[in-house]
Amino acid sequence: MSNEKKIPYKIYLDESEMPKAWYNLRADMKNKPAPLLNPGTLEPMTFEELTPVFCEDLVKQELDDTTPYFEIPEEIRNFYKMYRPSPLVRAYCLEEKLGTPAKIYYKFEGNNTSGSHKLNSAIAQAYYAKKQGLKGVTTETGAGQWGTALSMACSYLGLDCKVYMVKCSYEQKPFRREVMRTYGAQVTPSPSMDTKIGQKINAEHPGTTGSLGCAISEAVEAATSTPGYRYVLGSVLNQVLLHQSVIGLETKAALDKYDIKPDMIIGCAGGGSNLGGLIAPFMGEKLRGEADYEIIAVEPASCPSFTRGKFAYDFCDTGMVCPLAKMKTLGADFIPAPNHAGGLRYHGMSSTLSQLYEDGYMKAVAVTQTDVFAAAEQFARVEGILPAPESSHAIKVAIDEALKCKETGEEKTIVFGLTGTGYFDMYAYEKFHDGLMTDYIPTDEDLEKSFAKLPKVDK
Repeated sequence: MSNEKKIPYKIYLDESEMPKAWYNLRADMKNKPAPLLNPGTLEPMTFEELTPVFCEDLVKQELDDTTPYFEIPEEIRNFYKMYRPSPLVRAYCLEEKLGTPAKIYYKFEGNNTSGSHKLNSAIAQAYYAKKQGLKGVTTETGAGQWGTALSMACSYLGLDCKVYMVKCSYEQKPFRREVMRTYGAQVTPSPSMDTKIGQKINAEHPGTTGSLGCAISEAVEAATSTPGYRYVLGSVLNQVLLHQSVIGLETKAALDKYDIKPDMIIGCAGGGSNLGGLIAPFMGEKLRGEADYEIIAVEPASCPSFTRGKFAYDFCDTGMVCPLAKMKTLGADFIPAPNHAGGLRYHGMSSTLSQLYEDGYMKAVAVTQTDVFAAAEQFARVEGILPAPESSHAIKVAIDEALKCKETGEEKTIVFGLTGTGYFDMYAYEKFHDGLMTDYIPTDEDLEKSFAKLPKVDK
């Protein structure tokens, strides 16, 4: 125990130790993620087809599955220095309260105004838009962290920012909305009546509370119909996982400082940005046969794309205007219940992570909302940080695994991602404390209705 105490509560890296390049996990995958398909021709999307929607440099990153490292531009690295490197925290207090022999660490990404890891990719995507000479960008946001992060990045670089926010989150999280507006963003509840796709979704689903898939459709329509704009996405895409690899690279560097080798790495999973970023260098070692880790994705039982979804080509958006991606999906027509982990309310999962899951390199667990908030409250009372509902999915499973170690006496080292803070999620915490929170789990019949509408793709 005396040797263990040499490990500080918080392990920091120096600025000089920050990653100078993003790691492209796909370069080490033998089975590459299936390509995006043109919904009209069902052929792989080309650079020329993607650039009317996305920035040119980002398209290059999206399509490249062989280059292992991409240099991080100096301007982005300088921006990162405002809040990075982020700390890797040893959860000594939680370990003691649980009475577990497990060693628990969490990578804390909530130490910036956006309150989450999303700023890592937001500044990169805004930088490339500015470099291309664009006027502005459009996007969607669920819980609001991505929209907040992008509004911050655009404000810093002098770009316009239009955000379509999932309607239930727009109503539940007015303060998150106001932070975006403080940074100059135009925020619209989705589905809206401002776009043709929004009008269509409202007509087909009267009273809908929206979904990330709906908001994506509106943001893409707004971008492609407005000169000087492009669409940017906060999760799912390969380029986003690339940018978020700074999380995992810093985590591994911090662990290596003290010769710590994790047994288990746990992350919440909605579209894949946090999970993919956290596990990137560890999964790379696993793919190359250099080390082995147990990697667990944690998703809401109300939106279980990993654990109950189909591995198939599907639209990335509800309006079915985006390219087709081969992923674990519940169907683009699936609109999740308005649970409070807004950032995890997406019908599909990153193609990269979906392929790794199918190939057996990681596993997934689905947990119910009330259990998640119970774990969040337990963590907050012990570790002093109020976690975001999304992050709390990882906390729930980390606690479960630590308690298993208590039963077996195993001294496993557990690392999980604390993607952000929950200070704008007090409506959800209020529901939990008042006993008004419920657990929604879609029935097999619900999912089959959505699966029946999956596009027929023979690839």
